[in-house]
Amino acid sequence: MDSITRLTADKPVVIFSKSSCCMCHTIKSLIRSFGANPTVYELDELPNGHQLERALVASGRRPSVPAVYIGEELVGGANEVMSLHVKGKLVPLLKQAKAIWV
Repeated sequence: MDSITRLTADKPVVIFSKSSCCMCHTIKSLIRSFGANPTVYELDELPNGHQLERALVASGRRPSVPAVYIGEELVGGANEVMSLHVKGKLVPLLKQAKAIWV
């Protein structure tokens, strides 16, 4: 879990993703559409991607991706992010984390 904590530290938005995952692509596009520039870790393209994925699964993530951290806190996966968006809570969360300013 320390590796996940280290990778999310001091970054407004971090997305753990897989390049072939359509839901990951959708969530990255959604967050970027508000002007945020998330730090994205493509687990299938990293040498230690399998270890990171195991750490995400160990933290209770099923499926492991996308895993979205906003303000160093795990927000969740695609369902949770879309739910926040539909409720109008995603943009305020991004603002609070200083991922966007407008």
